[in-house]
Amino acid sequence: MALIHPTALVDAGAELDASVSVGPYCVIGPKVRIGAGSRIASHVVIEGDTTIGRDNLIYQFCSLGAAPQDKKYGGEPTRLEIGDRNTIREFCSLNLGTVQDAGVTRLGNDNWILAYVHIAHDCQVGSNTIFSNNATLAGHVHVGDWVIMSGFAAVHQFCKIGEHAFVGMNASLSQDVPPFILAAGIPIAARGLNIEGLKRRGFAADEIAALRSAYKLIYKSGLTLEEARTALAEQQAGLQGKAAAHLVSLRDFLDNASRGIVR
Repeated sequence: MALIHPTALVDAGAELDASVSVGPYCVIGPKVRIGAGSRIASHVVIEGDTTIGRDNLIYQFCSLGAAPQDKKYGGEPTRLEIGDRNTIREFCSLNLGTVQDAGVTRLGNDNWILAYVHIAHDCQVGSNTIFSNNATLAGHVHVGDWVIMSGFAAVHQFCKIGEHAFVGMNASLSQDVPPFILAAGIPIAARGLNIEGLKRRGFAADEIAALRSAYKLIYKSGLTLEEARTALAEQQAGLQGKAAAHLVSLRDFLDNASRGIVR
């Protein structure tokens, strides 16, 4: 049996690994599945069709798997999926998806989700991200791996944030943030590469140099975005290895940016 506090209400239909611990006054619904080693603190509500992986740490007063905050939602069967080794701090809320999108809200692995974060319906969040206190995602937002969201950053629905990007404190984001970019200020704008983050993750000098050149093409050259994309393709042709792969990621993101990019 899982380690369940006697005051917790765990539905008989829930599937909890025997090593899961559930603290006082939690409520866990019938369609919830929780993997080995995960720990649920007190006063946590987990409902809906929610899957939580291994070795997660979920702090008190979180709400996971509640109905999406979307007037179009009519009780359709949708899901919330949380991966492995995530830390989700106090008062966070992650909602189910909607049938107007993929029908699932996802949080990957090894994420650090701090207090009062909201991840709305149909958001797709990668792995190794950090969401500081009160960061908020509206519906349908996509966030790549290794992104850092600073405190009180708010993201408009359908925006995309590319891998290794950094979004500054109090940012109000209504356009896409390309990979590797530091976006900050009021109003928000691109402020350069996320150099410190790239160095901490072991990016080599040639990789950073290639990304610096790419940044200049997009933001400093006076080219239109379409002209910059063509110039990036030419730059990529002269690169090899990881440096070339980063340019591919950047170009793919620009090709699929749906709300324009932060400039």
